[in-house]
Parts: sequence; C-alpha cells; structure tokens
Amino acid sequence: MLELDKILEKCGDRHRLQTIMLLLFCVINLLSAMHYYSQTIISFVPKYWCAEDAIATEDYEPFVPIQSSCISLHNDSSQSCQKFHYEYFMGYESLTSELNWICDDAWKLTLGQSMFFVGSVVGSLVFGILADMVGRLPILIIANMVAMLGNILTIFGTDLVSFSFFRFISGLATDSNFVMMYILVMEYLRPSLRTIGLSICIGFFYCLGSIAAPWIAVLMQSWRGFLMATSIPFVMIPLFYFIVPESVQWLISKQKYVQAVECLRRVAKINGKTVDDAAFGEFIEECKRSQMLQPKAKVEPNLLGLFASPRLRRNTLILFFKSMVITLCYDAVSRNVQGLGISPFVMFSLSATTILPACLLLIALQDRIGRKAMASMSLLLSGIFISCTGALLFRSSVENSSDQNVTLVVILSVIGRFGVTVAYNSGAQYATELIPTCVRGQGVAAVHVMGYAFTFFSSYILHTRQLFSPLPEIILGFISLVGAGLCLLLPETLNRTLPTTLKDGENFGKNDRWFMFSFMEKRTQSVDTLTPSVAPSSHPDNSAYF
Repeated sequence: MLELDKILEKCGDRHRLQTIMLLLFCVINLLSAMHYYSQTIISFVPKYWCAEDAIATEDYEPFVPIQSSCISLHNDSSQSCQKFHYEYFMGYESLTSELNWICDDAWKLTLGQSMFFVGSVVGSLVFGILADMVGRLPILIIANMVAMLGNILTIFGTDLVSFSFFRFISGLATDSNFVMMYILVMEYLRPSLRTIGLSICIGFFYCLGSIAAPWIAVLMQSWRGFLMATSIPFVMIPLFYFIVPESVQWLISKQKYVQAVECLRRVAKINGKTVDDAAFGEFIEECKRSQMLQPKAKVEPNLLGLFASPRLRRNTLILFFKSMVITLCYDAVSRNVQGLGISPFVMFSLSATTILPACLLLIALQDRIGRKAMASMSLLLSGIFISCTGALLFRSSVENSSDQNVTLVVILSVIGRFGVTVAYNSGAQYATELIPTCVRGQGVAAVHVMGYAFTFFSSYILHTRQLFSPLPEIILGFISLVGAGLCLLLPETLNRTLPTTLKDGENFGKNDRWFMFSFMEKRTQSVDTLTPSVAPSSHPDNSAYF
C-alpha cells in the first residue's frame, strides 16, 4: 500500500520499533523451530532387542545386538516379543521406547505423527480466516498459545487416541504461529530492508532453534521433559500484545481508521518521531479515496478461474504438485535422521546447519538467476544427492555390511537437505508472482495448504525404512527429480510484468521454452497486453498470500 509506505517514512520504518519487532521475530523463529521439530525429537527410535536375549552371566555384560530386532534370537518362533530392552541415545528416553511403539505397534507412532499435519492444514485455513476477521495480532498470540497447549497435553497422551488428538491440537498452530509475525514485521519494515532483514532472522534463528532442539532433549533426558522445556517459553508471547502494533493495512481494509492512526502514533512515539495531525488526516483521506476508486466487478474472480483455461490450469497444477513435493521432501528429509549410521542427535544438528546457508544463497542468487532456475536446480541437487544416499544404503544392505561409509552417507544426506531447503524457501515467492493478482490470495493459500496436506504422508514414507533400509531415500529422490523436471515447464517471473487478470495469467510466458532461464536473456515483458502502469515488483505482496 503506497499510502502506508509514505506515512511510515514519517513515523519511522527503520528505527527502534523495527529493531524490537525483528528481535521478537527472532524469538518466534526459535520457538517455531522447536515446536515444528518436536515431532521428530519425541519419536526417536533407539536400538531395541527382545528382553529374552538378555541372558545373565557371572560376569554380566549387557547384550547389545548389532541391529534392532523384534524377534528373540533364542526362539524359533517368528512372533514378536512382548518386552524389549533399549539402548538409549545419550540416555534420552523417547515416547517410542516408553510406550513400546515398535515392531507390530510401530504404525501407532506413524498415525499419531500424521495427525499433526492434519492439524496444520485445518489450522492454516481456520486461523487464516480468523486473521481476516479479528486481526493478525490476536491470532499470533492465540496460535502460539495453542502450540503450547498441544505440546503440554501431549505429555499426558499415552494411548493412541489421546496422543493423536493432542498432536492434532499442536499441529493447528503450525505455520500460523510464525506467519502472523512475519506479516506484521514485513508491513512495518522499509521495503528495501524486508528481504535481507526477514531472511537473516529466519536463516539464523530458525537454524539455531533447529540445532538446539535435540540437545535440549538430551539435557532433559526424556520426551516429556523436552516438551515441557520447549513449551514454557511460549508464555511470553501474550506480552507481544503490549509491544507489537496491529496491522495498519488490515485496520484500513476494515475501515477502522481511528485504530489505524493510533497504531501509527504509537510507532512514531517509540521511534522518537514527531508527526503532525494533518499528516495522519491526509493519510486517512488518501486511503478512503483509494478504497472508493477500487473497481467493483459484477462477478469477482475466484480460485476456480485458475482452472478455466489450458495454460493457466497447467501452471496451477504444476504449482500444486511442486508445493506438495517440496513440502513433503522438506519435512521428510528434515526428519530422516535415523538409520544412517550416526547418532540421530548429531545427524539432526548437522542437517539443520543447512538452513542459514540456504537463506543466504537465496538472497544472493534468486534475483540473479531467476525463480525457475532456483526452484529446478535446487530440487535437482536435492534429488541427486538423496538418491545417491539411497544407493549407498542399498549397497550396504545387499552386502549385509554394517561398515557402511558413514561419513559419505552423512555428507550426501546433508547436501540433499540443503537443496530441498533452498527449494522450500523459494517456493512461496514463485507461486505469489505466478498466480494472477485477482486471485492471488486464494491461489497461493491453496498452493500452500496442498503442500501441508501432502506432509501427511511423510511419516509413512519414513516408516518404509522398516521394510527396506534405503526405500525412503529412493522415494524422496525420485519425487524430487520429477518436481525438478516439472519446474522447467513453468514460465520465469523475474524482471517480468506480473499477471493481473486471469487472461494475463493464461498469456504469461507464452513464448517461454523449458530450456529458457532468466540469466540467459535480457529484461523483457512477458505479456504484450499488460497495462504499462503495472511495474515489476522485486518485493511481491506476500500479504496477499494470507
């Protein structure tokens, strides 16, 4: 909103308030990372074996098999044991080992974890609607309180029904507990500082929270202690209400002009700026004029319009599939830290170190090589290295060797995580630019929800390791490579006049070929019929997404 950018310059758009909001956004990133990955931490599966195999001797030495086993080594029966011994990772007792959700009961853990992602889909839709009704700030606080409540209740979820229900509650907060603060910070920050400011906060502090999560679990020594330790800090979030201002854009859209001016006065006061009453009056008048001049179409375009014409329908379906592939691979690869020949705590932290470099690479290259090249190449990189990890694990399983090259497996897995993290971080902006403005909010939200819905299957993909050791890597590597290929069919958006109407969306990039990339061509306009007054935007309106 041009009027808001002008008044924020007078109130201060890179001063004390913005620094405070960025620091609070860093806190949100820490808490969001630990909340999201609580799924992985509480469900680590330690090495286990049948209790019947622990035969006492005079010089008793605990029997520890090379691999986990569901069947007694001293029993010819093929039936699973009822009692097990565990070799805990660094003394940490997970939910899996406490409830014996292994072997014939392993499906219970997979189902319970899946409900977390069902909750995330429902929560994204419900909290998104509520944010448009009651504002961004209340939903930011409510979503984080739901995250705390869900994790604390999970402590008491020791049967399948209660565990699944409590993980569903915890999942409701996923995304909304982070996105609402992202919107507020982006709105009050100078446009030229948004990309670097938000990316560094996300890259560094989400990375820090991810690296720290497994070691908090080790420190607490139990899954209950971990959930309690990572839930208690959420009690500070309601204090944000007294510091963070509500979205002025939302207030203006609801014609709450008095509250909007109050927020701006508060911004100016914190930043030590003096703004005349006349400036606020002029701002309100400009907003009113802008709202009155907005054309009211007889029939508003909607999401179904994206499927009305062939090229736009193809691009929309590819975006849906790309979002599903990227979100599924990002979640599964992030959680795929077991069965690689190294402590899952160490592997998880090593894998998480890719988050910051991925954000920095995105800042450095996305506006240079283009959206299509970034999406396709990152998925290609991820697919190749994840597939190589699977091939190495397959060779080890064929040779029945426990002396697999652990270092090489870890390196390949970490590089695969780096590629999918780059693809995940770049995905939202690509969809935002490619979907026409008239349905951008609905379209990008649908793309986002489709991605989250598909993460329901990530637990089941990881569970296939019980059937065949390298199978998760084979599946993830294959769908990453398919996603990389489909991205080549999308048009480039960098340095292009973005589509405004559904007709623009149908014609957008009509002359593009699958082998054409932004860095290979000069600045051009994709659609000849677009209105000249619509200028390319290096900072797409991400608020339309929400």
